[in-house]
Amino acid sequence: MLENAVYSVLSPEGYASILWKDSSKAEEAANAMKMTAKDLLKFKVIDKIVKEPKGGAQENVVETSNLIKEYIIKAYENLKDLNNEELIEKRYQKFRNMGEYENMEVNKNVIKK
Repeated sequence: MLENAVYSVLSPEGYASILWKDSSKAEEAANAMKMTAKDLLKFKVIDKIVKEPKGGAQENVVETSNLIKEYIIKAYENLKDLNNEELIEKRYQKFRNMGEYENMEVNKNVIKK
């Protein structure tokens, strides 16, 4: 995942509207949703954070594309010699470990009426 990207199935405004009936709490919702590259790496949803060029991916699309290509090639090199059973097991373990955490602090004030 690119370092400045976010991933979510719902926008922070939508989340805030559903949870608090107030879309103006989008920033609070975004923090609660844990949708940054760092968050997703911590929860093992992604395998790596790809650094972006200075100024962000949009400032140098060619360099960004090359960084992504480099990561894909390295990932392929690590997988190409595995047989089907090994690939399936590796994928199974990845999905089993997603979202795994040890001691996560819960903000009890997140859900308010």
